[in-house]
Amino acid sequence: MNTQRRNLLTGALAAVGLAAVELPFAAIAHAAEGPQPLAPIRQIRAGELDVGYYEAGPADGKPVLLLHGWPYDIHSFAEVAPLLAAQGYRVIVPHLRGHGSTRFLSDATFRNGQQAAVALDIIALMDALKIDQAILAGYDWGARTANIIAALWPQRCKAMVSVNGYLINNRERNKLPLSPQVEHGWWYQFYFATERGKAGYQANRREFARLIWQANSPQWRFDQATFERSAASFDNPDYIAIVIHNYRWRLSVEQGDPKYDALERQLAAAPVIAVPTITLDGDSDGVAPATDGQGYAARFSGKRTHRVIKGVGHNLPQEAPQAFAQAVIDVDGY
Repeated sequence: MNTQRRNLLTGALAAVGLAAVELPFAAIAHAAEGPQPLAPIRQIRAGELDVGYYEAGPADGKPVLLLHGWPYDIHSFAEVAPLLAAQGYRVIVPHLRGHGSTRFLSDATFRNGQQAAVALDIIALMDALKIDQAILAGYDWGARTANIIAALWPQRCKAMVSVNGYLINNRERNKLPLSPQVEHGWWYQFYFATERGKAGYQANRREFARLIWQANSPQWRFDQATFERSAASFDNPDYIAIVIHNYRWRLSVEQGDPKYDALERQLAAAPVIAVPTITLDGDSDGVAPATDGQGYAARFSGKRTHRVIKGVGHNLPQEAPQAFAQAVIDVDGY
């Protein structure tokens, strides 16, 4: 890695030796004005979708795909994207299916939220953008998607940053009960498994998202403008269907599309990830308490570093953009 990139963040954070960074002047100006939407949003046909995405940085830069989770959107990377673009990366931040301006090309397409479908969306997007290989970085649904691509199509993934480590789902394992404390943290999955939960989510999607933001990141003091910037993405006409199917599929309450069965069998076997990886945990994550990363170490065969970021919850890139950007830059040098 060149010296300029290594020095992006200077001054170590006590917990992990990460650095603070001076935001580019434009980002400082925007911060003074309040949270700004990522714009412009571009559209491209890719696979089953017309994908809405934000792009920053030079067109010939090294590609980085930043993948968001639920219930969030591309603005989790509102500060990460300019940091990476300023270092010469070509940064792509797509709305996942059911979010923002991403739309299905056909009304007849199954509104499927299963993990294989979401991962293939990103492969299709890379094909449409003529990106052969990229650094993949994400959290929650986005981290799972990056994990899947790194495991099954390693030639498309130069390196990976994954919040909460190895997240590939195995539905048979998901049938096993967990401790009451852990089950309590997943209450919304059981709620979504009911028709009452689906109706409640349809009626109260914004209130629901705000509740999850607060529970997932108890130390994050986001303001109303920051929340509303992301909440606009939840007005997508397919949002409820995709989210409900995703969680029902995980619990085997609903089935997926048979065309993904072969891929899902591969994923259920917990394939090993060989690409260079940095795994991250926030030590104030209300969903997944921070660990030392050893519980899933056997699922990584390549070089991997684990970092715990202090005072940060589940939406790590938005709560700690400098730390997340530095992880992308560092893993590029592995």
